[in-house]
Amino acid sequence: MANFIKPYNDDPFVGHLATPITSSAVTRAILQNLPAYRFGLTPLLRGLEIGLAHGYFLIGPFVKLGPLRNSDIGLLAGFLSTIGLIIILTLGLTIYGVAAFDEGKSEVVDNDLQTKKSWDQFKGGFFVGACGSASFAFICLSSIPTFTTK
Repeated sequence: MANFIKPYNDDPFVGHLATPITSSAVTRAILQNLPAYRFGLTPLLRGLEIGLAHGYFLIGPFVKLGPLRNSDIGLLAGFLSTIGLIIILTLGLTIYGVAAFDEGKSEVVDNDLQTKKSWDQFKGGFFVGACGSASFAFICLSSIPTFTTK
């Protein structure tokens, strides 16, 4: 086992271990296809894609595990809870952007999420994407007979 796990790039001061999982080409390819690391995306499109994924899966736990799951308004309550969580997450992104980025620094390319302007675009894309996909999931759950509980 000691032959497989060693310091990353043979530098023990990096604080990262190179294992067959973390240093494989498959893992690197999967991580490079995530919207946060993919080249050529604007911050708005990065936020939109991340928001689409999160809004779509956040509604499920609220609908199936929420306190109103057995009532007639369980789906609506789950949808409204999802929108509330998306607003809270967007507020968290806003607070991080205010605390982390200074408007005076503009040495970095706008597509890098390291400026206030690009972070604001990312945050807006996240909010629109998450609300849109949560709405789409709500429409699918309410109109497809297979997914309705009653």
